[in-house]
Amino acid sequence: MVRKPVVATIFKGGYLPGNVTGGPPSAAGAGEPLEREKVVLKQKITLLRGISIIIGTIIGAGIFISPKGVLQNTGSVGLSLVVWTVCGVLSLFGALSYAELGTSIKKSGGHYTYILEVFGPLLAFVRVWVELLVIRPAATAVISLAFGRYILEPFFIQCEIPELAIKLITAVGITVVMVLNSTSVSWSARIQIFLTFCKLTAILMIIVPGVIQLIKGQTQHFKDAFSGRDASIMRLPLAFYYGMYAYAGWFYLNFVTEEVENPEKTIPVAICISMVIVTIGYVLTNVAYFTTISAEELLLSKAVAVTFSERLLGNFSSAVPIFVALSCFGSMNGGVFAVSRLFYVASREGHLPEILSMIHVRKHTPLPAVIVLHPLTMIMLFTGDLDSLLNFLSFARWLFIGLAVAGLIYLRYKRPDMHRPFKVPLFIPALFSFTCFFMVALSLYSNPFSTGIGFLITLTGVPAYYLFIIWDNKPKWFRRMSDRITRTLQIILEVVPEEDCHKL
Repeated sequence: MVRKPVVATIFKGGYLPGNVTGGPPSAAGAGEPLEREKVVLKQKITLLRGISIIIGTIIGAGIFISPKGVLQNTGSVGLSLVVWTVCGVLSLFGALSYAELGTSIKKSGGHYTYILEVFGPLLAFVRVWVELLVIRPAATAVISLAFGRYILEPFFIQCEIPELAIKLITAVGITVVMVLNSTSVSWSARIQIFLTFCKLTAILMIIVPGVIQLIKGQTQHFKDAFSGRDASIMRLPLAFYYGMYAYAGWFYLNFVTEEVENPEKTIPVAICISMVIVTIGYVLTNVAYFTTISAEELLLSKAVAVTFSERLLGNFSSAVPIFVALSCFGSMNGGVFAVSRLFYVASREGHLPEILSMIHVRKHTPLPAVIVLHPLTMIMLFTGDLDSLLNFLSFARWLFIGLAVAGLIYLRYKRPDMHRPFKVPLFIPALFSFTCFFMVALSLYSNPFSTGIGFLITLTGVPAYYLFIIWDNKPKWFRRMSDRITRTLQIILEVVPEEDCHKL
């Protein structure tokens, strides 16, 4: 759907009123000609920043919370460690598949862009529809609540943390992330690098004492590692969901492909380095947990990393919750940074309101695409059942990721001459997409209520597509109101369509 840029109504004849830029008119008056400057999202993502986006987004609350979910649904220490390892390998396979897609289709948007390229606009719209309404607000709420809990942990050592306090500090954290990503791409990238080092520090603070425990012979919790309560095969998908959730984030660099320097080399290298570091770190972290905490104690702990550190690090254990909170904050920052580009690209393709594809005239950030998530996330934060949301989140996310990777196989046969700077063996995307679909099918069978509701919510994207995208004969009053809202938001937010800004 081609839309006439509303900016033509506001910025006529190459002039920019002073009240739109936020500054005073020029000396010659508000109508003086202006020197043209392209407004685009610039290529500022280097290899180090790319690695920090992937690692910094993956390592969040998952490794500090999800061990309980994996263990609870596997039934034994040994099988839980197997699940963690397999999830790491599967995530690597998915990441390698996305490396090929990202170097072949050099557009931002990740899953949405690849589904649009292969399966067409309907499925792509459904993908961004469910991402905007459920997946991203739920994911941001989950990781943000972990941030709120861990940042308050040192202040409530002897008592339970009030839920309202957690949610209030979480709301502040979400707002800070939104403001940061609206203000500067460079600063949010620099802070992401710093937070990534904090994450790795938190991981090492668990791994190193765990290795020391192993050297001392503390292996009692590994005896009969595969014995325990029987785990039904129907519960294994949930174990994989918790594990894959902890690894989720390997795909976020593909959301910002257009901003990556030399993407043909940077994307594959960043993905490979990041996944090796994260997989080794995760498995060793879980091994470290079991050197000190039994399976029963781990299941009862509300903050596994804090329980572990209190037993081994003494007074220094109070620093662990701070590092974990910073880790969660990094995942919040990286997720908002990446997903805002998905909404930006979807708007550029005509699948979301036009205002979301506009860029701030001075800061060169996709301001509307960043802040659109704020109200939805707040609703999820204060009203959502996050356990059910996490189950649905995994269902919808892996369904569409499986489709995107299956599209890689389709492109191999449909467009064999397509330029592919990075190419993976076909068994890698085949195995990964099959695994995604298998987990989705088993989840519908083993937990039909919550995943069924999620499936129905996903299907609401189909009538929404025909109502908002296909239907062209909308009433004139609706079009006038839409244009008026867009113009008003442009002036308030000081944003314009890509390549439509001017400089004094």
